[in-house]
Amino acid sequence: MSQPNDSGMVRGFLGHLFPRVVLASNLRLTYTFCLGGLAFTAFVLLLGSGMLLLFDYRPSPEGAYASILFLEGSVPGGAYLRRLHRLSSHALLAFTFLHTLRVVFTGAFRPPRELNWVIGFGLLCMGVFGAYTGYLLPMDQLALWATRTGTELLATVPGGDLLRQVLVPDEVGGPRSLQRFYALHIAVAPLSILVLSMLHFFRIRRDKGALPYL
Repeated sequence: MSQPNDSGMVRGFLGHLFPRVVLASNLRLTYTFCLGGLAFTAFVLLLGSGMLLLFDYRPSPEGAYASILFLEGSVPGGAYLRRLHRLSSHALLAFTFLHTLRVVFTGAFRPPRELNWVIGFGLLCMGVFGAYTGYLLPMDQLALWATRTGTELLATVPGGDLLRQVLVPDEVGGPRSLQRFYALHIAVAPLSILVLSMLHFFRIRRDKGALPYL
């Protein structure tokens, strides 16, 4: 029997998303609950809704909150789009966390899958980081106080002061800080999650963790 051709990360990623064959037994709802697939679906919704939100959002202390009000009050479907983005963020974190628990409880982190466990944990961390950087962007009072609380907590961990200075070079909600949170939220976090997801799916196929017949 020939071995699956999973020599490339991109090919393995696409092959996992669009398999040539699916066994009937794999269509049943099992203990995995397809949590990984649901998390990636939430991520795709986040990407789509986030790209549409970019058309009206202004990343400046003076324009951020005004652009949110304009989006919700004057853009057709703007309020729905923003809520979809927020719910997708919650869904991504919930599904990723539940998927992590499932891996722990079923022992799926054991060899030869220990590397994929590290990659999956990285995905969970990047999901939390993406949600945190996006929390400041509306620039309302809740966003300002929640972000300020997060940065103060960050300063209590080893190396936290340096990281806090990188994230908040002026003050929470200041021009440079908002610009950095904006860049991290729309570029660094999504690209990191996408690359880690590709590597995660590739390793699943390489480790024969799912769909071994492909």
